[in-house]
Amino acid sequence: MAASHDYIELTFTLSPELVEPCLGLLSGEGIEYFQEDGNRLRAYLPDTAWSEQKKRDIMETLATAFGSAPPLDVRHMADRNWNAEWEAHLEPIEISDRILIVQKNKNRSPKPGQIVITINPKMSFGTGYHATTRLMLRQIEDMDLENKRILDIGTGTGVLAIACRKSGNNRPILAVDNNDWALENARENVRENNAEQISVEMLDAEEDLDIILAERYDLILANINRNVIERILPAIKQKAPHCPVLISGIMTYDEPWLHRLLNRLEYSIARTLYEDEWLSCLVERVSTNHSKTS
Repeated sequence: MAASHDYIELTFTLSPELVEPCLGLLSGEGIEYFQEDGNRLRAYLPDTAWSEQKKRDIMETLATAFGSAPPLDVRHMADRNWNAEWEAHLEPIEISDRILIVQKNKNRSPKPGQIVITINPKMSFGTGYHATTRLMLRQIEDMDLENKRILDIGTGTGVLAIACRKSGNNRPILAVDNNDWALENARENVRENNAEQISVEMLDAEEDLDIILAERYDLILANINRNVIERILPAIKQKAPHCPVLISGIMTYDEPWLHRLLNRLEYSIARTLYEDEWLSCLVERVSTNHSKTS
């Protein structure tokens, strides 16, 4: 029997230009599930993770960034109704001419040759509605993934792992997440898409990195956030120094920070894509005859 999932909905009222920066800051606070609605940003976290101290930390972070904290409305959402509200607004989304994401039980005819990924989101990050997921998918569709062993860190809905499989990858994929809701959802989506040889495991990107990197990988996907990337990328470089890493969850104003981090770790940027306030980049080990990223 599936576990109960009661959540807290935080609704922030902001000027439109602050919605994306606010989302980035909240991602740094460990919140992963969002809805954007004009000048409102709705963020969701398990009720077990909510406290007055968490509220104070969030409001202090936003006040420091924006000069003052935005208005906030807090609402408890019981398991029996909150996911239905989340799913109600979702519609199929065309990532590109090659990838179409369709929510389960909704119809959309693909273009000729277009890959269709069926997702039953259940609030897991990776519906395709956020720029970070779209950027990762656009990076994936332009890569040769055949014969590559892939690791997907923070898999959410499992959409990136599924996209790799449907884009020609034919090796085992390990997808990990530390959220039981995401784990349940990713496994369901893997089955829904008949995506074979994708193992979805409950592992934490930081605490379990030794276990995660026990196998050799040819590509690591990390659509997470700045804070986690800053903590795990040095360990990835140490334990898997030759493995390229495809990163997202970084806001464009953090690009100078990212370049400094990559220079320190002797990674070079092979390709960067941008959308709205976000970026995604493929990073690789700097070769002996290749200069560092400036």
